[in-house]
Amino acid sequence: MKKTSFNTGWTCNGQPVTLPHDAMIHEKRDAKNPSGSAQAFFPGGAYVYEKTFTAPEGFENGHLVLEFEGVYKNARVSVNGKPAGGTAYGYIPFFINLDGLLKAGENVIRVECENRDQPDSRWYSGAGIYRPVWLWQVPAESIEPESVKISTVTIDPAVIRVQSPKPVTVEVEDISGEGTDFTLTIPNAKLWSAETPNLYTAHVTSGADSQDIPFGIRQITWDNKGLYVNGVPTLLRGGCVHHDSGILGAATYDEAEYRRVKMLKAAGFNAIRSSHNPCSRALLDACDKLGVYVMDEAWDMWYNHKNKYDYASQWRENYRSDLRAMVDRDYNHPSVILYSIGNEVSEPARDEGVEAAREMVSLLHEADPTRPVTGGFNLMIIASAKKGKGVYDEEGGGRDESGDKAMAGMNSTLFNMVTNMVGTGMNKSANSKKADEAVSPVMDALDICGYNYASGRYPLDGKLHPDRLIFGSETFPQDIAKNWEMVKKYPYLIGDFMWTAWDYLGEAGLGAWGYTPDSKGFNKPYPWLLADTGAMDILGDPNGELFLAQAAWGHLDAPKIAVQPINHDSKPAKMVWRGTNAIPSWSWRGCEGKKAVIEIYSCEPIVELFQDGKSLGRKKTKLCKAVFKTAYHPGRLEAVSFDASGREMGRSILTSADGALRLTVAPEVLEAGTGEIVYIPVSITDADGVVESNADSAAAVTVEGGELLAFGSANPRTEERFDAGKYTTYYGRALAVVRMGVGDLTVTASDGKMSASAVIKHK
Repeated sequence: MKKTSFNTGWTCNGQPVTLPHDAMIHEKRDAKNPSGSAQAFFPGGAYVYEKTFTAPEGFENGHLVLEFEGVYKNARVSVNGKPAGGTAYGYIPFFINLDGLLKAGENVIRVECENRDQPDSRWYSGAGIYRPVWLWQVPAESIEPESVKISTVTIDPAVIRVQSPKPVTVEVEDISGEGTDFTLTIPNAKLWSAETPNLYTAHVTSGADSQDIPFGIRQITWDNKGLYVNGVPTLLRGGCVHHDSGILGAATYDEAEYRRVKMLKAAGFNAIRSSHNPCSRALLDACDKLGVYVMDEAWDMWYNHKNKYDYASQWRENYRSDLRAMVDRDYNHPSVILYSIGNEVSEPARDEGVEAAREMVSLLHEADPTRPVTGGFNLMIIASAKKGKGVYDEEGGGRDESGDKAMAGMNSTLFNMVTNMVGTGMNKSANSKKADEAVSPVMDALDICGYNYASGRYPLDGKLHPDRLIFGSETFPQDIAKNWEMVKKYPYLIGDFMWTAWDYLGEAGLGAWGYTPDSKGFNKPYPWLLADTGAMDILGDPNGELFLAQAAWGHLDAPKIAVQPINHDSKPAKMVWRGTNAIPSWSWRGCEGKKAVIEIYSCEPIVELFQDGKSLGRKKTKLCKAVFKTAYHPGRLEAVSFDASGREMGRSILTSADGALRLTVAPEVLEAGTGEIVYIPVSITDADGVVESNADSAAAVTVEGGELLAFGSANPRTEERFDAGKYTTYYGRALAVVRMGVGDLTVTASDGKMSASAVIKHK
């Protein structure tokens, strides 16, 4: 079996493109676009992709399959003018059987997709063939891609089970077996976990054909006392992650997913919730290699609309095949430890919705009995819907696809507006007996229960539901310290997934602490672009949200310093999905004498702050944080942490940029091969590399020896484009992403006054 890239030689609406390709990111944003703040005011569109290729020699004697990892949405594939298949859902992989459709010589593959009707998604979806495409050459009578399943039977001794629709021979190191359903004992096996992400390769042979399948030996078990990976009690330090790749839009590259997972793992996260759709294969591969657990989620909606043109209209006819496709793709990935059947749906308030949940759990158990099934359920939504006060209503009635108006209420935007007004008090909204009665039927159908914004239930459920295992599937980031104390206290509470681990496009301004007149309220107007929430911004730079989580998890050896932006004359309008807008910077030129709010994060009970060597006092930390106020002057901040006895435990320093400023171009790797993606931070710094946060300028980036894919900053409110090659830095930082050519690549940044270059060697 041969798998080859099928990503070059395409056109999109007549223009040459290389896949993966997000067509939506290249469209013109406009305040009048009906996608609104959810899709960041990008328009929808209709897209036609075509590729002409020559059928491989001997194709008549075998079997050719095209694999599409993701097309948004309503993909329709034709080959030489004949319909060949497709899929409605934009987030799952699908296969196209080319048998009988190809001819000798040139052939034309045509893919039509569209998201013209808006509003569609509740966040930025992207559009087009945004994930890779592969051509599989399968010899006659061989096995199909993704048809061999490998699971762990026991870990001591290590026994794996191999299942195949046709007889195969499997060799793992020097151990082999054959058949359609058999086991192999692996002596001295190295187990897979987040701490020890050991991977094996199964060499699978079927007749004259063979393929290599990576897998990990690991076992997931659970009871009402906890979740266990290989028998070890495991707590999930989780973050919710959207599917977009930041300034690249929705286009999914291996390097982009690996970079994000690597940075999250280094920051202390050991789990990712794919919000709110099946994640990419590239993300799973990265989590397998680096050791990060994955909660893979199927959908954001079932058959009730959240937005007028979302997937609800097509859900009923496709949900079973969607789940099977997700399982087929995920099965051999050890990082996947949870399947989620949805996010914040209201349907379980009715018997039909509960029955749908039970059916989906049963289907997943049948397809994969090795993993537990969960969901990210907002208990307040279900409890409200049970009382006839439905949440989702885009056409004046909250109808499901059967026309039921009993769920009438508010649309998804209005619900988020209400949530923002209620704030963290939402955590107690489902504590009542009636709320418990409303949510229990669907919770009882799950293996492990995911609670969105319902931390008030954590202390109660040990007595109310002693057999229930729960976790925070979506939580306010400012609650992480008190939530994590409960995670450590209650055995039945196995973790927390903050909203979010990484900022994303769309749901514009959801978490913003904004200083402009249009910053108030949830439904922010154009030109808001980013959600502006997350422990890391869309470039991957950390902020106080991350430092608070690290302190709560006990992952700080020294205190962390973050400073609320000083270069504003008014207080920010605050959204509830962010607990702080502080960043690790003490460099604010032109702000001398202004009040500075300094946040110190620590695992220790006491911290002391020094400004230019002078103590500003010692303070007790409250929920891992202490706040100091002082007048800003350039210089040096130093934080020191102490244990309860007064013993120094660690210290850290922030300094101001000193002297003349410059543009700094600093590639994250110095060598790359043809076609590889490279990230290149572009910053305004002093000679020592200290970033200046208040001297932003419009920079332009040019590339020789490669292709500039995107250039942008983490500014949540801007009219600038990521594909224009020009962008204004934000708090001194921007980022370029390039694709390597066949030789060395030179990238140059300039703002008209300053310029800098860097060379990435070809390997």
